Amino acid sequence: MNFQQLRILRETVRQDFNLTTVASTLFTSQPGVSKHIKDIEDELGVEIFVRRGKRLLGLTEPGREVLTVVERILLDTQNVRNIAEHFASCETGNLVIATTHTQARYALPEVIKQFKAEYPKVHLVLHQGSPKEIADLLTTGDADIAIATEWLAGVPEIATFPYYTWHHAIIVPRGHPLCKLESIALADIAEYPIITYHEGFTGRSNIDRCFAEAGLVPDIVLSAIDADVIKTYVDIGLGIGLIAAMAYHPERDGNLIRLDVPKLFVPNTTRLAIRRGVYLRSYAYALIEKLVPGLTEQKISEILRNESVANQDFSI
Repeated sequence: MNFQQLRILRETVRQDFNLTTVASTLFTSQPGVSKHIKDIEDELGVEIFVRRGKRLLGLTEPGREVLTVVERILLDTQNVRNIAEHFASCETGNLVIATTHTQARYALPEVIKQFKAEYPKVHLVLHQGSPKEIADLLTTGDADIAIATEWLAGVPEIATFPYYTWHHAIIVPRGHPLCKLESIALADIAEYPIITYHEGFTGRSNIDRCFAEAGLVPDIVLSAIDADVIKTYVDIGLGIGLIAAMAYHPERDGNLIRLDVPKLFVPNTTRLAIRRGVYLRSYAYALIEKLVPGLTEQKISEILRNESVANQDFSI
């Protein structure tokens, strides 16, 4: 049994048992992948995969147990490399952050600026994607830190920590009738076409839930993953916008007015996440503490050692 065989087992599951894709991802041949799988099954004396003819359909019961150990071995192998890199050069390396457009555009710039001033030799990579894609990047080891509002909580391999809480706000063109109301209700908003986030992004589920609980069906005429796109279409008169309040800037968005309605929509919590069991470089913990003051490496270690904690969404 060798590391290439272990990587093939892990990648086979990640690629939904498509051996052609596995071979392409690992820069090898499909016959080679098939041979490695057969060799490791012969060595272990059990079938790891459920088959129909030559096709792999899933994992057998022993296969699921084997995969758990394989994941742990490969994670610890990467941890060994990270430890060596840390002691060889503690302030040089790469740090990959997986996050949404909203966080990358509005929440992170000032913190990133401060971090780069202190760690100029650390190369930062921002991967932007959907919350599910972000969780996948973290669990596969392709990201060191993840930041998102949705999806991260509840993934077993991930530990999440509250980053900050925010509300949705209404944006309208200047002179819009909503600007004249002393108090805005959900029913007032529902009278207009609405432009807001795509499902699964930036608290959209909370928006939908609030309307549903009020017995209202909003007319969502356009959805997008980017607040700048939402503002563009509000500006041309397509409808009113529901965006994260932080995504509005009075100077840049001078044609629009933000109407704060914190009591209409439930607050949203953006979370910072790391993969359990991974060795993070010291500069990664430095960035985490800049994002969440008080969330030090020692504090994270204490929380993760607490085996009595069943929920992966921790408070500090």
